Amino acid sequence: MQASQENTITGGSRLFFNQPLRDKESYCWSCIQNVPHYQCSADVNIQGMHISADTFEQHCTLESSSGTGGSCAARNSQSTATSFSPNESGVSQQNSQSYPSDVHDSPDQTSGSQTSESYVTHKLRELETAMLGPDLDVCNTFNNDIMPAGANNQTSTESEKWKFLGEVISRGDLREGLCACARFLEDGDMFTVDWLIGELRAMVSVSGEPIQRLGAYAVEGLVARLASSGSAIYNALRCKEPVLPASMELLSYMHLLYEICPYFKFGYMSANGAIAEAIKEEKRIHIIDFQISQGTQWITLIKALAAQPGGPPHIRITGIDDSTSAYARGGGLNIVGKRLTMLAQDYEVPFEFNAVSGVPSSEIQVENLKIQPGEAIAVNFALTLHHMPDESVGTQNHRDRLLRMVKGLSPKVVTLVEQESNTNTAPFFARFVETLNYYSAIFESIDVALPREHKERINVEQHCLAREVVNIIACEGAERVERHELLGKWRSRFTMAGFKPYPLSSHVNGTIKALLGEYSGKYTLEEKDGALYLGWMDRHLVSSCAWR
Repeated sequence: MQASQENTITGGSRLFFNQPLRDKESYCWSCIQNVPHYQCSADVNIQGMHISADTFEQHCTLESSSGTGGSCAARNSQSTATSFSPNESGVSQQNSQSYPSDVHDSPDQTSGSQTSESYVTHKLRELETAMLGPDLDVCNTFNNDIMPAGANNQTSTESEKWKFLGEVISRGDLREGLCACARFLEDGDMFTVDWLIGELRAMVSVSGEPIQRLGAYAVEGLVARLASSGSAIYNALRCKEPVLPASMELLSYMHLLYEICPYFKFGYMSANGAIAEAIKEEKRIHIIDFQISQGTQWITLIKALAAQPGGPPHIRITGIDDSTSAYARGGGLNIVGKRLTMLAQDYEVPFEFNAVSGVPSSEIQVENLKIQPGEAIAVNFALTLHHMPDESVGTQNHRDRLLRMVKGLSPKVVTLVEQESNTNTAPFFARFVETLNYYSAIFESIDVALPREHKERINVEQHCLAREVVNIIACEGAERVERHELLGKWRSRFTMAGFKPYPLSSHVNGTIKALLGEYSGKYTLEEKDGALYLGWMDRHLVSSCAWR
């Protein structure tokens, strides 16, 4: 492909903007009213979504979020009335004086003992440990700073613990307070957790500094974990569409996030560039997108291939759907197919669309893809593979099964774009610390792009990020859908499935560097071992690579 043509290959938002939009003032979390009541007296408080103690039975047996039985996590937890309002600088609270007595903290469900694991799974874990160390390394350093030595074991005195916590709260150290709360929750000290949550609520604000805004959602994640309501919250939250004046372009919250931060553009641009390079000599290409969403990633690629010397190839796109995407675009995959078909007709590109509806991405089989002889296959995993359950969730390891299935298709290229975070198999406390560190950088980058009092910024964070934070903190087992892995672990999985790296071209790297010039100078781009890392200051946030 000529340089002039390659320059036209850029990322694209994955959202349509022609579907009926919802009221700008109705927050995403208002739909929680449809969530079944849970048998516990813990409050869950989020903008437009206050599940009060009155809605729960006061004395009950609460099942853990992983579906196993357990004692009530918050038998009579303090009543809090939090309102995440864009017009308020903080979070109000009403504290009762009753305290819980115990908690059942469910670990991730596993597929059995090591003796029952497959050889591939066992070797994968060995590789991960050798390359990255155990997941607990995420917070080994931080552990030593959260509590003084021995402050939370049986040999320490209560006075030492409360002296430490008093100092944390008095100096307003929200990050350390959040981590201490997670630590005590993991240790089952519910009296201290209950007290800390009340103190932390007074320190968070959806209009405050990045850590205060993230802290608001982290606190609700902790409360949801106590109430085992994290899965219900995750399933209820949707990225609703705002209603803007007719004179303005209709934007979704996800599209606004796409515009103010380069994370999506980086991922889609790098993936499109790798695909264009791999299939540039082909006459018939088949792109398989495992989460096509609104399909707009492919608009720029179709336009670029239309200008290819010798005429455009025949393009067939297989789009795989999920319920969240269908909700966001206001209809099924036929909407995506019609839009891309019309675009292809305008540019005189031979085009077909294969919609795979009603089958979750994790359960796709070869027959769903309708592979045809003579096609050059490109497979796209953009910010989706981390949703696939793996060996830590159950006996059906869909994450590795899909990779082996895709390898069997002999693709020209497979693109992978993923969040650079380690929350899959990490135990609760390590996962909590990692979540704080990762999303702190995301919130800081948004802080630079939009003023703190900007209402759309508040909406973007509430509608597009809080859902993930709550799910990571509150859920276990199959209910925890957000299971990010570092590129080192993805590399192990791809290698075990038989793939070899397909280095991204220098032209793609140069185009992305030019893209970042339009954003804050705090964004970083690093090329390492054939992969690209987009970061904020010293933290990698998104990785992109290709395989064959």
